[in-house]
Amino acid sequence: MTIKLKQIIIAGLLAAAPIAATAPAFAEDAVYTSRWNNLAVQGYDPVAYFTDGEPTEGLAKFSTMYNGAEFRFASQENLDLFLSAPETYAPQYGGYCAWAIADGNYAKGSAKHWAIVDGKLYLNYNKSIQKKWNKDRPGFIKRGDAQWTELQGE
Repeated sequence: MTIKLKQIIIAGLLAAAPIAATAPAFAEDAVYTSRWNNLAVQGYDPVAYFTDGEPTEGLAKFSTMYNGAEFRFASQENLDLFLSAPETYAPQYGGYCAWAIADGNYAKGSAKHWAIVDGKLYLNYNKSIQKKWNKDRPGFIKRGDAQWTELQGE
């Protein structure tokens, strides 16, 4: 590469740097879904955490769209409960890992690593992360609430 070409490339990069530095960060979808489908909570019924106290797989015949993702339910009754108050049953932070969100990062939330705190459902990435999150739930929730607003650009 000639010196002239290198200078042109460097000048172009320097000229673009202020634009890149001020460009808005890419926001993830409002609800975590996998790359292969549009299922929220990996297809598990978010209402069942409250009614049954455990993760329960949802069925395609009992589903609805909410915030751009498909939520599935184990029964018509659970679907109806969700439809009456989706903000009550949908996982916090769109089902992303509560511990990661508190740190200002997006990570997958697992339907099998969960907690209900003050009537709200939180998911975490795995068992190890859940243990860390459990050590200071109120602190992580406070930080997560602030970070979520910022991450979502609200």
